[in-house]
Amino acid sequence: MSTIKSISPTQAHEILQGDSNARLIDTRTSIEHSFVGHPIGAIHVPLKRPPEWQAFPDFIEKIAPHISDKTTPIILMCRSGARSMAAAKLLAEAGYQSLYNMDEGFEGDKDDNNHRGNIGGWRFHGLPWEQS
Repeated sequence: MSTIKSISPTQAHEILQGDSNARLIDTRTSIEHSFVGHPIGAIHVPLKRPPEWQAFPDFIEKIAPHISDKTTPIILMCRSGARSMAAAKLLAEAGYQSLYNMDEGFEGDKDDNNHRGNIGGWRFHGLPWEQS
């Protein structure tokens, strides 16, 4: 049985730097991945699609070509940490064993002005990212 560990973006970056086998999966939509930006080297496998926000039924199958060994450390991220936890649970059910959820996500939670990116997230911590 897999345990999903909650980690911060800086911890995620440390794991990726320290373990060349570790993979970062970005579960956000294609628009978020391309236009908002993404961590350099992240593998993009969307979990859900708007407007209904239903999970793609073949999410696990889309992960498999990128990660063949179910013991590979996998860090999952989304905008703020909710979709990625849902993705981690699906991977755990499919037998993946070393799972991490990046709690703050790429953009972090909203601040008092309803803006993201000011109180947490991959970008907030100054970690390497790019836009498509």
